[in-house]
Amino acid sequence: MKEKVLLGLSGGVDSAVAAIELKKAGYDVTCAFMRNWDALANNDILGNPTIGDEVCPQEADYMDALEVAKKLDLECLRVDFVKEYWDHVFVSFLDEYKKGRTPNPDILCNKYVKFDAFLKYAQDLGFDYVATGHYARVEHGKNESLLLRGSDSNKDQTYFLCQISKEALRKTLFPIGHLLKPQVRQIALDVGLGVAKKKDSTGICFIGERNFREFLKNYLPAKEGDIVDINTLKKVGRHQGVLYYTIGQRRGMGIGGDHGPYFVVGKDVEANILYVSCENDSEWLLSDSCIVSGVNWLMHEKPAHEMICTAKFRYRQKDNDVKIRFIDENNVFVTIDPTVSAVTPGQEAVFYQGEICLGGGVIEDVFYHGKSLDERIREGVKR
Repeated sequence: MKEKVLLGLSGGVDSAVAAIELKKAGYDVTCAFMRNWDALANNDILGNPTIGDEVCPQEADYMDALEVAKKLDLECLRVDFVKEYWDHVFVSFLDEYKKGRTPNPDILCNKYVKFDAFLKYAQDLGFDYVATGHYARVEHGKNESLLLRGSDSNKDQTYFLCQISKEALRKTLFPIGHLLKPQVRQIALDVGLGVAKKKDSTGICFIGERNFREFLKNYLPAKEGDIVDINTLKKVGRHQGVLYYTIGQRRGMGIGGDHGPYFVVGKDVEANILYVSCENDSEWLLSDSCIVSGVNWLMHEKPAHEMICTAKFRYRQKDNDVKIRFIDENNVFVTIDPTVSAVTPGQEAVFYQGEICLGGGVIEDVFYHGKSLDERIREGVKR
């Protein structure tokens, strides 16, 4: 009997071509469209450019998914994970912002929705695998499955998949991971799919494009405060809410100066102060080590000693040479050489060995010459 696969069909070109590739490979394919966000129920008003549209973007995507399934002669189910997304993704997202950190909702969405709730849904229906249109590859061996970078280095999405469990990876297929994006679009054109030239989705996972600062105001009320130059301790402007800014951010602060553009170097959430520096003082952003928590290790065994590998501290960043050492079961100390700029607490550190994605975790604290950024900021304020 053919192995049964439930494919997450989003209404975009990538998942559409994933369906084509699965059929070519001989799988018994069923599609499912996931609805994970309800703008009105979730008070998604401010910053939402589509709130007045007659047809919301999710419904338009659903109609596109139905057209793809019809063209390919496949069944398309519809499943609702709005509650799961809110409880496990969005609440965590907001909690991190309240702490002054910068989380990655796409990673949380993959961990808790696409490769947890959706996988359980598929297994309950008797499917052998789930599949998505991610640009990643998986190599299923006898004892473990390896998560490999997508062949298209410009589209590789293993960074966002680093937190899915080893058990979920064993039950997952990535049908387009061996393809380049232009090839994906050409396959869709050759089959005559209307989504072949559809624009790639951007913005927050399952929420879409938003004026991000305005969007956050729906859930985290704005509280203005001072912007302080860490070098002179002089006030150089007013911020709209310290939670809305990211370490390393250079735009959107409404300040300038003779020394060149300012960038964010630190945040004091309790005092509601945003600390900035001029571009020629970039040492404030440098890190030579960090602690990464909640590490999801995808390999069979964790290294018993220090391990040399590479890491990405944000998506699309080049690989950085690092040494990692497990402090305990779930936390890793990372030594970075040479130093890297704007390694940001709350974001994800993802580790690689060549083509293999080893796993990743949340950046808890960053250090430079043995001192954390918070310590350096406090010392700078007290001087």
